[in-house]
Amino acid sequence: MVDVTIRGAGIFGLSIAWTCIRHGAKVRVVDPHGPGAGSSGGLVGALAPHVPENWNSKKAFQFESLIMAEPFWAEVEAAGGVSPGYGRLGRLQPIADERTLALAHQRSETARDLWQGKATWSVRSSTDLGDWCPPSPTGFVIHDTLSGRMHPRRACAALVAALQAMDVEITHDAPNEGRVLHATGVTGLKDLSTALKRPIGNGVKGQAALLRFDAGPVPQLYADALHLIPHADGTLAIGSTSEREYDDPASTDDALEDVIERAMLALPLLRGAEVIERWAGVRPRAKSRAPMLGEHPLYPGQFIANGGFKIGFGMAPKVAQVMTELMLHGTDTIPETFKPQASL
Repeated sequence: MVDVTIRGAGIFGLSIAWTCIRHGAKVRVVDPHGPGAGSSGGLVGALAPHVPENWNSKKAFQFESLIMAEPFWAEVEAAGGVSPGYGRLGRLQPIADERTLALAHQRSETARDLWQGKATWSVRSSTDLGDWCPPSPTGFVIHDTLSGRMHPRRACAALVAALQAMDVEITHDAPNEGRVLHATGVTGLKDLSTALKRPIGNGVKGQAALLRFDAGPVPQLYADALHLIPHADGTLAIGSTSEREYDDPASTDDALEDVIERAMLALPLLRGAEVIERWAGVRPRAKSRAPMLGEHPLYPGQFIANGGFKIGFGMAPKVAQVMTELMLHGTDTIPETFKPQASL
């Protein structure tokens, strides 16, 4: 017998399994496709905050999770011996015009209060940052020290290794036992929409590329609405598209070629780097755009963790904490805007 059955072995399911284990529960993870088979098996891994203004429960939750990330992933790596490729190396963003420059200066002030001295948001001259800094029309960039990076596949592999080191069964099929959590991504959102006869969420296709380019331990970049993430294994990820309409969820096309070209324009240093992989997948987006956490709308006494569109890896440590507290201890600290009712 197990205390918790987790259905879904993406980033939410695996992270919650790990935290439940750390709280003393016996856990089984069930996924017919195996760990990291969906959008959690992607390439990008940008753990980046929302802007430090108009503070709300979603931004506060994300901030806490990004602060939790370093000890969370260090513990996972220590337990299983597999690196997730995590690094809190910050982020650079070119500033397009004078209005945006003034706004960036304002946000550096609000970050001092909202980020509690645990991270900074500053405006820096691009000439101070060398070749790795993307060209900026104003000559200035935003530099935040809260953003982190990881390789999604390596993060899932690290969690699997840590769970297996704690004798957690990860299987393709098993009955429900104990408390049951559904972290089933796009499939789960589709099932909810069908059962409730109204849209609860949808899948958004994303295309990304991986380059052979060893940038070293430098900040990630956000330029021309693209994430450029230097990974610890000597590769660099570029992404991504956001496609609500698509025919083939797993195919790449001219939209990705445009992303690659824009990335090389944003950072000329990349020109000529070899593209070693092109990837496409569908990410779960709840109707509220926030993660959907709490009691399952269809199954009384069961739970759901879904809808981590674009922010799943960054939110994972805190999502795992609040879902473990709810399932094992009956303590509900989930923001109201994250509860399933917000998307129903």
